[in-house]
Amino acid sequence: MSRKYFGTDGIRGAVGTYPITPDFVLRLGNAVGRVLRATHERPVVLIGKDTRISGYMLESALEAGLNSAGVDVMLTGPLPTPGVAYLTRALRLSLGVVISASHNPYADNGIKFFSARGEKLPDAWEEEVEAALAAEPLWSDSSALGRARRLNDAPGRYLEFCKSTFSNDLSLKGLKIVVDGANGAAYHIAPDVFHELGAEVIRIGCEPDGYNINDGVGATSPQALVDAVKLHRADYGIALDGDADRLQVVDGAGRLYNGDELLYVMVVDRLAHGETVPGVVGTLMTNMAVEVAIKRKGIEFVRAKVGDRYILEELSRRGWQLGGEGSGHLLALDRHTTGDGIVSALQVLQAQQRSCKSLAELLDGVELFPQTLLNIRLAPGQDWKSNQALFAEEARINAELGDTGRVLIRASGTEPLLRVMVEAQDADVARRCAQRLADLVAQA
Repeated sequence: MSRKYFGTDGIRGAVGTYPITPDFVLRLGNAVGRVLRATHERPVVLIGKDTRISGYMLESALEAGLNSAGVDVMLTGPLPTPGVAYLTRALRLSLGVVISASHNPYADNGIKFFSARGEKLPDAWEEEVEAALAAEPLWSDSSALGRARRLNDAPGRYLEFCKSTFSNDLSLKGLKIVVDGANGAAYHIAPDVFHELGAEVIRIGCEPDGYNINDGVGATSPQALVDAVKLHRADYGIALDGDADRLQVVDGAGRLYNGDELLYVMVVDRLAHGETVPGVVGTLMTNMAVEVAIKRKGIEFVRAKVGDRYILEELSRRGWQLGGEGSGHLLALDRHTTGDGIVSALQVLQAQQRSCKSLAELLDGVELFPQTLLNIRLAPGQDWKSNQALFAEEARINAELGDTGRVLIRASGTEPLLRVMVEAQDADVARRCAQRLADLVAQA
């Protein structure tokens, strides 16, 4: 069954445009409630959100829909996506829901779900919800309605969990760290985590107003972090995205490290301390240099489709623990059930502290291949898969690159974009080849 509403990371789109409208979200809540009631006698669902102005509207609609199906609701207010996953598991609840469009601008929003174990739900569950949406809603009478209450200590509970993933034998004393909260869900939590572990913290992107999430700050706009680290002469900078499930890191020299590099740092730290790393999962976008470096350590490396849910599926299938992608989604399943920007940052800082080496030193010998990634907006109804000229050019470029690079063309799972990536040992070659492909998409 093909899914009509769910993409690679829940349901997402422009607010006020179907399906990100209050009437649809009301029906969605009712449908989810009916699916839960089929296996739970009295389900309890946790709802968290980021800082978008539309979160209030969607939260109310979702709460009403769930209550109308006889489901109880707990509301956390602004809370990172991984915080919702953690509390859903810790409180033994039936389901966790996050109202967020992650790294998208404030005009977008979305809804994603976590199982009782704090994990992304499988396609089969989403298909079951879509089947319920296609049927007529069933509204409970007054005697069977669900209740709603606010979980006031949610931020504090999650903060303590984050700190618990950092070694008890270490602290961050003596470090000055810039923390960029992207004006998002972690604005009131992330700075306190690093401060309570001993660091001197400089806050940026921690003043949300409902409209400025991801606006020139955060993991998708890391220049603000680079500038702040240099201005304050900080040792490190940590940038999260709007729902705090991804990160970017900057060192005191202003060098930016992406998720591929940070994943490698986590791997070498585990190995240095005698921990077994049977394998690592990257994605189709993972830089070839990191794959080569990990294999050089005698560790198996496999690629999953782009998206943290697919990394998680591959890790779970193989019984492995470490995976990630260049965008900053990192998974350490011995620390958390899902990608967590704060926890991942702590794993990176732990590696630096335990080794007494800088991040640059930990990455010595890993020289990333230049990558050019172009995002081409697709016109409504544009069928890029029928563009034969595009695929003929892709074949020509692959033949030109041989073993020195690769091409990846894929549609975004969250936006009407076609992503064209070319990786090559020569940056100019990567740029020219990517532009050749982008021009063919634009001309179609």
